[in-house]
Amino acid sequence: MANVNPTKNELLRARRSLALAQKGFELLDRKRNILTHEIMAMLDDIKAIQNQITDTYAAAYRALQNANLTLGICDIIAESVPIEMGLELDWRSVMGVELPTAELNSPPARNTYGYYGTNYYLDEAFLKFNEVKKLTVKLAVIEDSVVRLAVAIKKTQTRANALKNNVIPRLLENIRFITDQLEEREREEFSRMKVVKSQGADDKTK
Repeated sequence: MANVNPTKNELLRARRSLALAQKGFELLDRKRNILTHEIMAMLDDIKAIQNQITDTYAAAYRALQNANLTLGICDIIAESVPIEMGLELDWRSVMGVELPTAELNSPPARNTYGYYGTNYYLDEAFLKFNEVKKLTVKLAVIEDSVVRLAVAIKKTQTRANALKNNVIPRLLENIRFITDQLEEREREEFSRMKVVKSQGADDKTK
């Protein structure tokens, strides 16, 4: 307490600082809870999308295998499939944390390799891989959001812990110290005044 000046002004400042620190802790705790709720919902989505991708990939590779067996290796045909150029990225904010969003604004999937010399298996493989592409975009966005949220939660937790375990206890200790010192001074002043009055009364009786 050597650096604390036990005055009424210092007590007022310490109480204001304590109120701000407690309010800051409440806000950080609320932010952490909201971000945690958000990340838990996303983890459920990740599991669902991963299952979808696994099932769709399996169906796509079965169809491609059948196409290769019936048509021969389809690498030349695959080169006719255009490169995806319709991906649009944007951002949304959750409690100050910037999270990515993405949309595939490409036209509806249609065969670009023609129907001559192809069959149903190749069409099915094309559609399934196109579905995997869309699911992969969704998964990438959610996984990146989870990483960003996890970093934000860790930072928020660190700041909240600093307020709870260091700043707030230190301010409470300072307030107790200053209050005790001021009360002690008041008692000393009260005692001194009693002595002065007592001496004054004695002087009058002489």
